[in-house]
Amino acid sequence: MEVHRTPLLNIFQAKQRLEIPLFQRQYVWDREDQWLPLWEDIERKFIEVLEEGVNTSPNHFLGTLVLDQKQTPTTHVMVRQVIDGQQRLSTLQIFLSAFRDFCLESDCPELAKELEQSIFNKGHMADKEVDQFKVWPTKLDRSQFKNVVSAGSFEELLSRYPTVRKKWARRPDSKPKMVEAYFFFYKVLKDFFTSDEKIDPDSPIEVRLDKCLLTLKNALQVVVIDLDSEDDPQVIFETLNARGQPLLPADLIRNYVFLRARRENLDSNNLYNLYWHEFDKEFWRKEASQGRLKRPLSDIFIQHFLSCRQARDIPIKHLYVEYKHWKENKESSLGVEEEVKLLSVQGQNYRRLLDPKENDPIAPLANFIRDFEVSTLYPLVLAFFEVEPGENEWSRITATLESYIVRRTFCDLTAKNYNKGFLSILRDLRKSGISAENLNKILKEETGESGVWPDNARFRKGWMQKEVYRSLGNRRLVHILSKLNNSYNSELSEQFSFKNQPTIEHIMPRDWIKNWPLPSGEKGMESGELWNAEEDDVRAIATNHRKSYIHRIGNLTLLSTSLNVVESNLSWKKKQSLMKEHSLLPLNLQLQSFDNWDENTIDARARELFEHAIKIWEL
Repeated sequence: MEVHRTPLLNIFQAKQRLEIPLFQRQYVWDREDQWLPLWEDIERKFIEVLEEGVNTSPNHFLGTLVLDQKQTPTTHVMVRQVIDGQQRLSTLQIFLSAFRDFCLESDCPELAKELEQSIFNKGHMADKEVDQFKVWPTKLDRSQFKNVVSAGSFEELLSRYPTVRKKWARRPDSKPKMVEAYFFFYKVLKDFFTSDEKIDPDSPIEVRLDKCLLTLKNALQVVVIDLDSEDDPQVIFETLNARGQPLLPADLIRNYVFLRARRENLDSNNLYNLYWHEFDKEFWRKEASQGRLKRPLSDIFIQHFLSCRQARDIPIKHLYVEYKHWKENKESSLGVEEEVKLLSVQGQNYRRLLDPKENDPIAPLANFIRDFEVSTLYPLVLAFFEVEPGENEWSRITATLESYIVRRTFCDLTAKNYNKGFLSILRDLRKSGISAENLNKILKEETGESGVWPDNARFRKGWMQKEVYRSLGNRRLVHILSKLNNSYNSELSEQFSFKNQPTIEHIMPRDWIKNWPLPSGEKGMESGELWNAEEDDVRAIATNHRKSYIHRIGNLTLLSTSLNVVESNLSWKKKQSLMKEHSLLPLNLQLQSFDNWDENTIDARARELFEHAIKIWEL
């Protein structure tokens, strides 16, 4: 056999047909497990070339292709059977077809023509009906594949596979997988190049498309194994797909580091005992959620570490390659001992963030990151460890980041770009100096919906109107209400804590109709009544108005779990009496001053809480 590494599009440039044998399975890739991760890798390459002008990260390795030469008549296009890799080959053809069609829609016919050369063979062909295709799927997939690559536009393919929904069905009927893949890639490409937050918006779209196509030609690489007549394709296939216990990236990095240590005649045993042995403990093999998948903590740490050092996004799927690229191309002057010591120190810092001690100055920030699930902050926070902030500096860092995120949360401002945003801030900090003061200054200079730090007026509007219980969830609300509760304490106040995590209580309960009459004294409408009510029905209007208040911040408080169960859906007077008897929280003692509880009271309490909020989460 012959083994060589090559850009994937080089394979598609050759006049040949990559034929998937009939015994191979049908196309099975899907959005979550394959299409989206592939797009994220491609998108990252596109962003690099548009933002920085060059591809600054290692090429993306798509895997291995095993090809077996097939005897074909001299007048026919050369055929190679795909022993392994048929799913990715088919997917890339679908992606290129979507890219071609988007170029056509964007009035870039020359780019579309260039992409066409990677989808169809040209020139003389003995059997054009078959030989024109660069990839030829299994029989069951051929019809949908031919439609996808030859339709020529999103609209034409949609006309061939229209959306159909059966009566009473919640979702439309599914389309063939290859068709769904095309629609997915077309939509993400269109969103990337035309959305309000597009990269390099001052460049014409044809310039951006051309840069990205050039990057695509070089950045996606595969290892091709060409079999010869003496190789058994089935043995090769079974060997490649054997299921052994995979090495973690941390295992590969350890071998990489200590191999270099031995070559430099360093004391490997001493280096291991001083700096690495902690990484081989079971803690680092525990899995935690990372996006859609679970990953070992060692993987997640290395991803954050590399992002911190380079201030750019690092794909977690290729950590070993990314680590080598960083060491050999970005910080080649870093000695092995400095390198492994840096890993050790930042690994300990990361553990402090995951499991902070109560008196640790980073505990408030670590708890906030956990409660609000903003792990995209970790690379930025790891950078602050490099300058060894004191307790007051950590307090200022925490106050700034918490205010920024809490205010944006109440104003319904997106968190989807936090990853890019915080890395951009990190790049600025590495230029201006890593400090709380510079962090505050940079955030205040952010503009646009994806980065703005809301002022008091905007914060107040979100605070008063947002149905926070629906969107924030229990953990975030416990954090917010706990901070509000503590703001009522003075230095003389008695300190206490819950034995168990408190829960969120709706003061006016979600099931309020039985014991909480409308301001008019009438009973609120049940769902069935609302459905049949006229638009101008006063009682229906009042019911819907009240329903919009149930989940607002002014109607929420903290209670112990046992008290929460007891209170349930009691009337206001009974609930007020129980809270007076059992709850010592300052947040609940304030409720004793209200004679009744309705929409006006909820607004009044929200206004009072807001005066505390702007002092806790200052701008």
